[in-house]
Amino acid sequence: MSKLKLGAIADDKPVKLAIELPANVHRDLLAYAEALARETGQAITDPSKLVSPMLTRFMTTDRAFAKARRKNRVEHKQ
Repeated sequence: MSKLKLGAIADDKPVKLAIELPANVHRDLLAYAEALARETGQAITDPSKLVSPMLTRFMTTDRAFAKARRKNRVEHKQ
C-alpha cells in the first residue's frame, strides 16, 4: 500500500467550526479514516478530526499560497 499523506493525528485543543460536506466527501473521509487507522494503528473515532490536518497539509504544500503569504508578510513589515 502506498503511504498516506497524513500521519498520526495530534491531540490538540480544537476551535469549533461548523461545515457541511457533500455526502460523497463524507464517505471518502470515512474511508480515509479507516485507511489511516490501518496504516498508523491509531483508531480514528471521529473522522472530522481529519479535516484540520488535511487542510494544514494542503495549505503547506500549496506553493502559490506560500508565495502569497510570504508576500503579504513582507508588505505588512514595510
